[in-house]
Amino acid sequence: MKDKKSITKWFYWFSLGVCIIAVFKILDNFSDITSFLSEFIGVLMPFIIAIIFAYLFYIPSKKLEGVIKKSKLLRKKARTISVLAVYIIAIVAIVFIIKGIIPSVVKSVTDLGESLPKYYNSFLETYDKLEDNSILKKVDMHKVVDKLKEIDITEFVKLSNIEQYINGAIGVVSTVFSILVSIIFSVYLLISRHDIKNFFVKLIRAVFPENTSKNILEYLGKTNKIFINFIYCQILDGIIIGIITSIALTILKVKYGILLGMMIGLLNIIPYFGAIIAIAIAAFITLFTGGFEKAIIMLIVTIILQQIDSNIINPHILGEGLKINPIVIIFAVTLGGAYFNVLGMFLAVPVAAIIKILLEDYIELKVQIRNSKRDKKIE
Repeated sequence: MKDKKSITKWFYWFSLGVCIIAVFKILDNFSDITSFLSEFIGVLMPFIIAIIFAYLFYIPSKKLEGVIKKSKLLRKKARTISVLAVYIIAIVAIVFIIKGIIPSVVKSVTDLGESLPKYYNSFLETYDKLEDNSILKKVDMHKVVDKLKEIDITEFVKLSNIEQYINGAIGVVSTVFSILVSIIFSVYLLISRHDIKNFFVKLIRAVFPENTSKNILEYLGKTNKIFINFIYCQILDGIIIGIITSIALTILKVKYGILLGMMIGLLNIIPYFGAIIAIAIAAFITLFTGGFEKAIIMLIVTIILQQIDSNIINPHILGEGLKINPIVIIFAVTLGGAYFNVLGMFLAVPVAAIIKILLEDYIELKVQIRNSKRDKKIE
């Protein structure tokens, strides 16, 4: 018995030593490891994108599959037909967007680029007319302009050689190929989703005890539901606010209203801070293109629309799905953005919802244990 304890103790200290050496070697070669991981993630990127596609299209394909299964003739191929139909609908929608919306957006961007010198000169004229005690006068815009003029444009011109064009063409072909691989792989993932799910369920049940595996599968199911609800709700909310803002800015005759409205809707997907950043950019562009008064009006209207979205539209869309206090959301988004940038800000809310569920279940379990102990003492 003594020898067994000695062996166990020796094995513990040996394992600890190996772990310390491994950590030291990892830190010693951290740059090489990060470089390797970056390349490895780059190779896996088409498959990561495929998983995202499959995740987004899971609910539509599942609902469509349920409808198709009602037909006896198509029942056996319901899943394949539903997946292909969803992707065809998505491709048609993308083509419609490209043909209907993108040209106006491209025109707006091109027009903005061509008109920037005019807006810039107009802004400087307005700046020079300001009183000396003005807040804006504290920033010497002419010095800022002189600094910008010092940028060596020839460095950018050097990019316009044949080699760069070839590399660009290869990059485009590589990107198109990666997208095709992602789409094809995501289709197979959706078609084989039950087999993949059953494999991981069996793996979890094989590795963990029965109660543990049951809890893991239960929380994985809850997590999946939270993420799906959150993603779809945020996308829907972004589309709604983008359309409403575009219409409002068009009515106000704000230049590039559709472009700015779409930008606000897109960044609105990021909770709280996305909308603030988008509105600030839109106000800055409107300041150049429409003047101070138009920028203020645009700012007031977009802030009102954001308040309506935050207090009426978004809560109505999310409903009771996540059940998180706004204070927790602000704290989670701030923390996620501080440590994990934009991705952290986007994922902060669903992660906070998962932590909330875990805490509630833990508290409920502790209360049940305490109540059971108290009942035993009373008996």
